Amino acid sequence: MERFFEFATSHYLLVGTFVALLVAWIISEMARGGKNVSPQGLSALVNQQNARLIDLRDVAEFKTGHISGSQNIPFSRIDEHMEELKKDLERPIVVICNIGQTAGAVGSKLKAAGLTQVYRLEGGISGWKSQSLPLVKK
Repeated sequence: MERFFEFATSHYLLVGTFVALLVAWIISEMARGGKNVSPQGLSALVNQQNARLIDLRDVAEFKTGHISGSQNIPFSRIDEHMEELKKDLERPIVVICNIGQTAGAVGSKLKAAGLTQVYRLEGGISGWKSQSLPLVKK
């Protein structure tokens, strides 16, 4: 650890540039895939704006537990459903995956297709479960 600090102080411009690029990349990735919405924010979006919930997990995972009212469109089949999703331009769409990573990629596709109100569930289903929120099992 001592050598790390020695390197960082000797090459502060290099380390500073790396940190700045890392932060810029993280911010860019977050903005690209839609806005993050917390589990509490998700409830508000559904109740106040009739948000559409799209669960990107595969069918087997979806059946083990999903958020009430969510529609299962596996990540591998999202392109097949793009026209259907584009019909509802005014309605917010929340994409949900296991931990929030896959949702970013799909959010980018949806935004590129012209949807403007794209959100992704912060932490995915794992974040939802960690707050002891209910899941529907089929």
